[in-house]
Amino acid sequence: MLVREGVYGLLAEFDTPGAMVHATEAARDAGYRRMECYTPYPVEEAASALDVHRNRVPLLTLMGGLLGLTTSFLMETWVSAIAYPLNIAGRPLFSWPAFIIPAYEWTILFAGLSAAFGMLALNGLPQPYHPLFNAPNFRLGATDNKFFLCLEAIDPQFDANDTRAFLEQFHAVSVVEVEL
Repeated sequence: MLVREGVYGLLAEFDTPGAMVHATEAARDAGYRRMECYTPYPVEEAASALDVHRNRVPLLTLMGGLLGLTTSFLMETWVSAIAYPLNIAGRPLFSWPAFIIPAYEWTILFAGLSAAFGMLALNGLPQPYHPLFNAPNFRLGATDNKFFLCLEAIDPQFDANDTRAFLEQFHAVSVVEVEL
């Protein structure tokens, strides 16, 4: 069956994290790739069941730190050697040992800011609207005591009837269609 336009996916509700993780692993083995788990607290097994293993935040942090180091050294060189040169006690204008502490501080500042903003950007935050907010069971239990697995309609494996039957075989409390 073709997916109706305006459908985000199918949302299965579970009472225990183990049932959700089992359904997630089975969905991964069945060929589903576009899916997400929603839990009221972190469930490590869900991340491994979703096969989440790439993280670009450390790379963004490294790039931010290198940018801070470079910016600091270039700024200090420009100020002390070009824009406002001072001949103090015959020292050279480019006195790099004096630049180390400010460069270290700028490195830490830029790395921390790029880690924080990079994490927010990669997570897609802030996100004031998500289609799952339309599902009444998601609104009532997602932050309290329910566990959800959403198989998205853009997955090539997704077929509304087959996917619903697939999710119902795991004895989900409910399986609902989520509108966009």
